[in-house]
Amino acid sequence: MEPLVADLDWIMVQDLRVHATLGMDGWERRKLQPVMLNLAAHVNVCAAGESDLLVDSVSYSALAKTAQKFTEGSQHQTTEALVNTLAHVLLREYPIERVRIRVDRPRTLLHAVSAGIEVERTPDDYTEELGDATLYRPTDVIFIKELRLNTIIGVNSWERREKQTVLVSLKVHPDARLRTTASLPRPYNFRTIVRTVTQATENSAYKTVEALASVIARICVERCHVPRITVLAEKPSALLFARAAAVQITRDRDAYDDLAAVPLTAASAEAALQSHRTNLVYIALGSNMGDRVRALQQSLKAMAATCDADVLDTSFLYETAPMYVEDQPMFLNAVCKIRTSLAPEELLRRLKTIEADMGRDFGAIRNGPRPLDLDILFYNNVVLETPTLIIPHPRIAEREFVLRPLCDIALHREHPTLYRTCGQLLDQLMHVDGDLQPPSAVPVIPLGTTVWQRGAHTCIMGILNVTPDSFSDGGKYSDLEHAVNAARAMVEAGANIIDVGGMSTRPGADDVPMDEEAQRAIPVIRALRASGIDCPISIDTFRAEVAKRAIEAGANIINDVSGGDLDANMFPVAAELGVPICVMHMRGTPKTMQSQAEYPAGQLIDEIVGELSERVKRAKKAGISRWNIILDPGLGFAKKAEHSFALLRRLPELTAPGGRLVGFPTLVGPSRKGFVGVATGQKNPADRTWGTAAACTAAVAGGADILRVHDITEMTQSIKVADAVWRNVKPL
Repeated sequence: MEPLVADLDWIMVQDLRVHATLGMDGWERRKLQPVMLNLAAHVNVCAAGESDLLVDSVSYSALAKTAQKFTEGSQHQTTEALVNTLAHVLLREYPIERVRIRVDRPRTLLHAVSAGIEVERTPDDYTEELGDATLYRPTDVIFIKELRLNTIIGVNSWERREKQTVLVSLKVHPDARLRTTASLPRPYNFRTIVRTVTQATENSAYKTVEALASVIARICVERCHVPRITVLAEKPSALLFARAAAVQITRDRDAYDDLAAVPLTAASAEAALQSHRTNLVYIALGSNMGDRVRALQQSLKAMAATCDADVLDTSFLYETAPMYVEDQPMFLNAVCKIRTSLAPEELLRRLKTIEADMGRDFGAIRNGPRPLDLDILFYNNVVLETPTLIIPHPRIAEREFVLRPLCDIALHREHPTLYRTCGQLLDQLMHVDGDLQPPSAVPVIPLGTTVWQRGAHTCIMGILNVTPDSFSDGGKYSDLEHAVNAARAMVEAGANIIDVGGMSTRPGADDVPMDEEAQRAIPVIRALRASGIDCPISIDTFRAEVAKRAIEAGANIINDVSGGDLDANMFPVAAELGVPICVMHMRGTPKTMQSQAEYPAGQLIDEIVGELSERVKRAKKAGISRWNIILDPGLGFAKKAEHSFALLRRLPELTAPGGRLVGFPTLVGPSRKGFVGVATGQKNPADRTWGTAAACTAAVAGGADILRVHDITEMTQSIKVADAVWRNVKPL
């Protein structure tokens, strides 16, 4: 007879009810609370049945007493700390090779049966270098059991009329690839995960449980930053004679691109692994000396080259008053997200090199003026303190100029020691004694060598078409003298930007050769600069080569009616030049666009947001900073009159909170367009001035940042009134 094998022998204590003091503070319910323990000790009971003298076994009564005594006599900030320390105690007290512990907290969540963690540990897992509370293994599971949510779910008509209950159970697994202490994940806040999942689920209306489970998994990976998640979604009402119908799926970080929230290709995932750029880092950028915009833009290129990094995303740009040493110029602040192969200390050293190369004097007064300041905010989920570096950055929670741009790209990221998301930290900072404080970090758009504060007033872009066939002003400014005089008159009347176009993009317009377009526009831009006009100039073109030559001639902004669709080089060129680009929504070409003005009923905004989102992803992937992207919904371009009216009416939905385009500045161009003529009955575009004024007022009410118009004097007056009403701008 072969000898018995003890590999699967376990002594178990099931559902041991104890009390434990858990939590960070009062908000996290740091108090005595019920806890359910399940213990399993791996021992040898092969002799059982032949003898009752089991010298290799352990008394389950002793296990239970030890576990109860330790749990009720200690305090822990997290469930992870409790389970790791308890495992260490049991392994030290008893001759066991391995222990499994499951800790259930049945009263920790309002709408779930329980939350907790299940781990397996051996004596080899505990060393002096690795403390109890930070130990993780790829087999660990953090779980939330049967979260009750109410949502629209189902394909039948009666199921679409009212919400029903679904049960969602989650299992969070650490990343099996993370082996070093510096890469270990931090504890996950149950409430943050539940809050995020609940909000998304209860505002949804999916037809299938499969779709619901998939979206929940995606939210957990992208917003809650878990490395791997198993989602069990149950629909109790689905079947008459079954408890529930359910779908279970497992997803990890490799399933999603961390920047664009789209699936990674096998090739890009493999390339990321081969490059070893697996560390996700958030870095704060600041400048208040010299050309601040250029300093921040150049620092991104320097990081990519010097720090073995991919720049994944940037925040918008903010102008802020100095905080600690107040007698100095205003700062520009931003945050970027990178992937790098460098360890924290080496990354810090190289960031300091970049600062030095760009002129920073490290011997100057601390917190004083500086051309560039780069700070590591988060590095993976690491908590680190050395003589030269603290991660997370110790002053994140007190700095609005860090939190506000951080929330642009990491709103739901949780601070690994404060157990608050970036959004919660900002909300907490902005409320003093219950009152909401006005923001001190103001979003700005870089325009040339200056910045324009969003919300201060509506920015006016004057149209200077140097074409013979534009629908409204074709042929009026065909020579340089007339063009310069017209531009000067626009600036004097109130225009903030001059938009120069060398090719008509009216509906049905024929294409013109690139050289002809350039020969019309480039000399005008040079002439404007030579005449002393120093306001920002934009080039209205969908050709990358024309855009490049225009910027070299003195233009500052690219205005692409195709949103990068008609020239694959447009986004790379804009990224290289580091200038703002207006990404407009259009389908087809000016010649064909009106044949594509078809949108499913009720889905106009969804279609436009979806198509613009794809263009924004491509722009960011090409290296264009978020702060250099301006969106234009494209009134009249691949849109019928009713579509343009609906767009103006629903303009706030374009960049609404929680949406894919939240926070982006918008440019709207209603001037003299056909839909205005439909409403006013004016067939001649030049007679549509007052109708345009009404459309401009509607755009200001909808939150438009920039308005592109022909009649500067009339529109300036109309927009000033609209600003006084909708932006609370005091008239000068």
